[in-house]
Amino acid sequence: MQILQAPNADAARSALGAGVACPDPLDASGELELTILMPCLNEANTVGRCVQMARAFLAASDITGEVLVVDNGSSDGSAERATAAGARVVRAEIRGYGAALTEGIRQAQGRYVVMGDADDSYDFASLAPFVAQLRQGAQLVMGNRFRGGIAPGAMPLTHRYLGNPVLSFLGRVFFRISIGDFHCGLRGFDRRAIQQLALTTTGMEFASEMVAKAALARLRIAEVPASLRPDGRGRPPHLRTWRDGWRHLLFMLLYSPRWLFLIPGALLLLSGAAGFGLAATGPWHLGPVSFGIHSLLYMAAAVILGLQFIQLAFLTKWAGVVTGIVPSPPWLERVARRARVEFGLVLGLGLALAGLVWSARLVSAWGAGGFGALDPTEVMRQAIPAVTLMVVGVQAIAGSLFAGALHFAFRSLARRPGHE
Repeated sequence: MQILQAPNADAARSALGAGVACPDPLDASGELELTILMPCLNEANTVGRCVQMARAFLAASDITGEVLVVDNGSSDGSAERATAAGARVVRAEIRGYGAALTEGIRQAQGRYVVMGDADDSYDFASLAPFVAQLRQGAQLVMGNRFRGGIAPGAMPLTHRYLGNPVLSFLGRVFFRISIGDFHCGLRGFDRRAIQQLALTTTGMEFASEMVAKAALARLRIAEVPASLRPDGRGRPPHLRTWRDGWRHLLFMLLYSPRWLFLIPGALLLLSGAAGFGLAATGPWHLGPVSFGIHSLLYMAAAVILGLQFIQLAFLTKWAGVVTGIVPSPPWLERVARRARVEFGLVLGLGLALAGLVWSARLVSAWGAGGFGALDPTEVMRQAIPAVTLMVVGVQAIAGSLFAGALHFAFRSLARRPGHE
């Protein structure tokens, strides 16, 4: 297949106006270069124009491709209008934005896929930058609406100045990628590379899952400007601002245990350990505030919770690795080779026994005094650290056993006949 430089959007619009047909959809190898994919749910007012614009782009660009519309249960004749406009229409039985796109990616015939909404908010005549980046080796090409231009009324103010900027900022921090618009619906990708990510979400958070997993899998990610205009559907959008925004945030947190568990846990542990050391050696005074055994109790709680959060961070990462959801980072492989389940059991048992012995000595000292009245301040200054050691030790034992159970469970599942 001859690869030509894609023309600008004006050429595609001219082709649309002239009614130019697409070239033969198959190249010499029998593979399409590009699938333009549109999820569709009751978009009868706009889907036909979107399909025509996409087909005109393919014709003007001399790209062997197809326009694929995934109907997600429309009841307004959207599928028929898409077919009449020249699209190949398939149906996704499971409802949801992510479910429709997953079915579309599965049925796409192009080496590359550019996906966009069928509500006429994106300009399908301006896909040349996406195709150019894909041809140059990018595996995911994100559109950036803030760089390409947002027409008045195209995006609610809460999305433009709060939701998208905040979630995009968190995405850049969590996944260490320089993407300015984390949730742009116009994006292109290498179909085989994205299929290997095993995307699973069925709702709007599919957009976040794709970017997060692509970053974790270290795919080559690029970004190009994309314009956004008011949609022409004439009805409320499917997106629900607060519900879908929360689901996007929750998904990013679950796929970034560093920020969900590790960093909060480390802060709790360090502050608790520092306060623990000060309060354990005697009451400290800061102006009118005194740090004694009551402060020691709260510092002990911070240490316990901090270690528990850190443990959850490792377990969450380990679960993602053994299930194949995320790639195994080099540091985790080194830790896994050296820190076996037995190591955690021995460490936890040692800490728990140390706390138990310490507690036994306190009981013995109490017995030597005839089990009489105790000085709460002096006793609790030793009892709290002893109990903390026992709790932390049991946590380490339980966490090690759980990590081992995860490993054996998923290894057994992978060995079942017919399991891929």
